Amino acid sequence: MEIIKKYFPDLMPAQLGQFEAFEPIFAEWNSKINLISRNDMQHFYERHVLHSLAIARYIRFAPGTRILDVGTGGGFPGLPLAICFPDSDFLLVDSIGKKIKAVGSMAQALGLSNVRTIQQRVETIDEKFDFIVSRAVTSLPEFVGWAASKFHGHSRNT
Repeated sequence: MEIIKKYFPDLMPAQLGQFEAFEPIFAEWNSKINLISRNDMQHFYERHVLHSLAIARYIRFAPGTRILDVGTGGGFPGLPLAICFPDSDFLLVDSIGKKIKAVGSMAQALGLSNVRTIQQRVETIDEKFDFIVSRAVTSLPEFVGWAASKFHGHSRNT
């Protein structure tokens, strides 16, 4: 958790509380359905949360920004980003039902009202987004093929 504070010193107390609550909530789900390697839990904040927040070091999502997380798996990068940007709207998508159920439950437990989850393949989503994020889903050319039609291309962000 200290590594999150180091790189994101301006987080509000409520956000820090959500990040602190995230690990035990995630660990409980991970013990049931193996979202990440159990050996990797000791590196949860460094390898999963901080990695998911890399974009937040360079881009500040404006209020109302719509972000699609493709193949969210265990909720990365969508859940950490939703904590950092509570005024942006996130749709976390995964085709695997047990994973998206876990992610939805974690979002609810963390009080993330800016997160929607859906079990669906990204190709079938009929919405447009300001940003499309993903982590370890497929090759970049295949990802672009899936996601290009979901990007509306006129973002308010810098």
